[in-house]
Amino acid sequence: MIRLLKVSITAVVLLVLGGCSVKYSTSGASIDQGAKTVNVRFVENRAPINNPTLSQRVSEKIRNKIQAQTKLTQINEDNADYEFKATITGYNFSNAAVTNVDKAATSRLTVTINVVFIKRVGDKKGWTQPFSQSADFQADQLPSQVENRLLDETIIPQITDAIFNRAFANW
Repeated sequence: MIRLLKVSITAVVLLVLGGCSVKYSTSGASIDQGAKTVNVRFVENRAPINNPTLSQRVSEKIRNKIQAQTKLTQINEDNADYEFKATITGYNFSNAAVTNVDKAATSRLTVTINVVFIKRVGDKKGWTQPFSQSADFQADQLPSQVENRLLDETIIPQITDAIFNRAFANW
């Protein structure tokens, strides 16, 4: 009896929600009606100092995020509904905090990516914007010891989220 009641309630809820035209998204992404394709071009690395794997890692992270949180299909053609062209323009290490004896206590890795977003559907309003993300580490550590961890755990995920949100959540 209880099982029949649960099945009936579930069926009614599905029928009611199926008739609604409001689209809900757990990712918060707002995709134009009719948009089906995206082209995330390979991210170029033009920073004076660079990590040789950064372009590939950022390109794949953006593609994976879009694929996981939207129903857009990645294509490698110029006529995609949405297109991302990005260039890494900055990659540098600097001192973030100095002790009272003019010795660095904390260092910082900063990555800057300039993104051009082309929108061929809806209002067709694209944009160009730089995105920058930093991560701090103890100055007594060599950059080579912490670089990949900072990129994978902090910088790339946060910069990817910022790019995705700007393109699909209008943040």
